[in-house]
Amino acid sequence: MMRPKPEVLVIGAGVSGLTTALLLAKNNLRVRIWTRDALLRTTSCAAGALWGPYLVSDQRVLPWATQTRLELERLAVRDRSCGVRVVYGHEAARTAAPPPGWATELPGFRTSRPDELPAGFTTGWWYRAPIVDMPTYLRYLYDRFTDCGGKLDQRAVGSLAEAVAEAPVVVNCAGYDARNLVPDASLRPTRGQIVVVDDPGIEEFFAEHDESEEPTYILPQHDHGRVVLGGSVEPGRTDRVPDERISTAIRRRCAEVMPALRDARVVEVRVGLRPTRSRVRLERTAVDGGHVIHNYGHGGGGVTLSWGCAHDVLSLINAI
Repeated sequence: MMRPKPEVLVIGAGVSGLTTALLLAKNNLRVRIWTRDALLRTTSCAAGALWGPYLVSDQRVLPWATQTRLELERLAVRDRSCGVRVVYGHEAARTAAPPPGWATELPGFRTSRPDELPAGFTTGWWYRAPIVDMPTYLRYLYDRFTDCGGKLDQRAVGSLAEAVAEAPVVVNCAGYDARNLVPDASLRPTRGQIVVVDDPGIEEFFAEHDESEEPTYILPQHDHGRVVLGGSVEPGRTDRVPDERISTAIRRRCAEVMPALRDARVVEVRVGLRPTRSRVRLERTAVDGGHVIHNYGHGGGGVTLSWGCAHDVLSLINAI
């Protein structure tokens, strides 16, 4: 028996695609996902992932991020199997810098005492924020999506016209692949690499307040006895083969902040391509008589913006 055609087709099964598809399915739409990559091979699976807004010059970012944070906090309380935890931790800068406005509104916010700052850091602040174990969370979103009747097909998409022929509404969450699919020459790859190690007893996260190509962050995944160490920001690089030189540098920087990590056993190295754009593209366009809603270009903020953007997608569909 042939399956009925979907009312909405979502392209991509990273955190943006899965979150959007789940929200639409929960709102009684018949939804299918097409994804080229297996669930745990998406860029989202290589994210750290500590909630935190970026590119806040875009006035949409803070509302999207806040809506997402509140949803992640609810999930952390409601379902301990989802891979989300709210963790207390420290953000610090090597030069004098005020805390971002959004940080001052988070639970547990306070400025750092001088004796709390790691060597080489000048200012800092503490707060509680969601940390997401991405492999667990992606599987959680997928399971909730299928519980709502959603379907996923692992298949590549040749064009938006091909997708519109499958469903009257298409949501483009293709990440960096949107560069060729749309096409959108303004979308650029930014390679990122993280190292996952055994947890030597890290209780708090650490995140460097930094826009350089070598940000330092330490994110404990308490449920799995692992710690995610990061990171790297490599504009224009597109390979996804782990780079031992980068892994060594990440481990060195993190051990300088928390010496207990120096001899931690490496479990795995993950690499992903952030879909970088000057602004997130979230809008509706017409293609071959159908509706395409673009939801891509989140850069390193896919997790942080996921639920807020998904709700805007739902609003655009409801307005059709």
